[in-house]
Amino acid sequence: MNLKHDDTELKKSALHLIIQIVDYVPNAILTKTILKKITGNITALAFSAGEEIDDKISPFDIYVQVIDGVCQLCIAGAEYRLKLGEGIIIPAHATHNFAAREQFKMLNTVIKSGYENF
Repeated sequence: MNLKHDDTELKKSALHLIIQIVDYVPNAILTKTILKKITGNITALAFSAGEEIDDKISPFDIYVQVIDGVCQLCIAGAEYRLKLGEGIIIPAHATHNFAAREQFKMLNTVIKSGYENF
């Protein structure tokens, strides 16, 4: 996995096209921070075809929404194929991974409410 991250937030009160926030880069996963706060963050990601993110676990729920292409996602052993406009909540503490059979873009939203640490 070749991960390239831009951690600067988007300009506030400025219009943008969600699909243009992050571009495809051959043989890479590009991420762009939209908002980053102590209480959570929103990130846009662009996966080049063939790229993947190995198993991860988050202490917080994560909302994922596909904004271009098709995403292959595995949550706790269950396989999902998310298409443009579809979203899913990855439960806190669930093992999950992403694979790009074809290029796709998604939004990743994490809300850190604090209850997940019990």
